[in-house]
Amino acid sequence: MKQIFNIGDSQVFRRVVENGDTAAFQGAVVHPVCATFALARDIEWTTRQFVLQMREDDEDGVGTMLTINHVNPAFVGDEITYSAQIEEVNGNELICSYEARVGDRLIASGKTGQKVLKREKINRLFRI
Repeated sequence: MKQIFNIGDSQVFRRVVENGDTAAFQGAVVHPVCATFALARDIEWTTRQFVLQMREDDEDGVGTMLTINHVNPAFVGDEITYSAQIEEVNGNELICSYEARVGDRLIASGKTGQKVLKREKINRLFRI
């Protein structure tokens, strides 16, 4: 794993909320706003940008944790800006904090964890 980032370094990702991002279960829309699980997908993608640059050719990242404090809605058509910062690098584990905002309005915040492992080890772990 390349040690190319410092504590406080950041990544930004933007995504417009689409109909497929709304809270729907069993084909029925519960609320016409961005679902927490859609936020999770984009939060993980944002923090993965660090891993994609840090990993060696024979490595990849696996998620170890994700917390989401979902405090406000984001509506279909809103652009969410995801900003992630490195909080800690402990050996091969990366801990990030993040915020998701529509303009100045906070949508969600929390933390993610990822470990960078050899692909061979990941393949062994995922064989069931």
